[in-house]
Amino acid sequence: MLRSLKSPWVWIGVVVIIAIAAVILLSMGRVPYCKCGYIKLWHGIVFSSENSQHLTDWYSFSHIIHGFGFYLLLWLVARRISIGWRLFLATILESAWEILENTDMIINRYREVTISLDYYGDSVINSSADIAFMVLGFVLASRLPVWATVTLTIIMEVVVAYYIRDNLSLNIIMLLYPLESIRVWQAGV
Repeated sequence: MLRSLKSPWVWIGVVVIIAIAAVILLSMGRVPYCKCGYIKLWHGIVFSSENSQHLTDWYSFSHIIHGFGFYLLLWLVARRISIGWRLFLATILESAWEILENTDMIINRYREVTISLDYYGDSVINSSADIAFMVLGFVLASRLPVWATVTLTIIMEVVVAYYIRDNLSLNIIMLLYPLESIRVWQAGV
């Protein structure tokens, strides 16, 4: 049933998982979209109340990298499972992260140890797009040679760090083991 990425059942499953995540996020009190009253395709201002409220932002690149990582992880531990099932599992994992990321525990952690002082969680449309970007990353990783996936990861991490002084690697470090030197650099001090 979920043997290949060409199977419509894979894509139906992915959409259903994203929809379930959206319903859970709404039930948690997440706003459907930006309180500003409109939806933008791109919002590039990190230090703003609209960050993580629109379809895409600088952190969308991190979710593509999540897809690369989930592809690698599931290739390592579940290589005998079809690619369709691995994508389905990756979508569940990413959805679980989006739900966890929008709990008070994680939101408060971001606000305590990162430069995201005004972070109040993602809108549902942003979280749904983040999951879709993970799917894109997973599919790219399944199609591209390893060197291209690694190169894209490095490019995205460097470019995002250059423009906003944050990226997936820094985000993980600051959530797990915050370093004052990174916080000072991120603040531009």
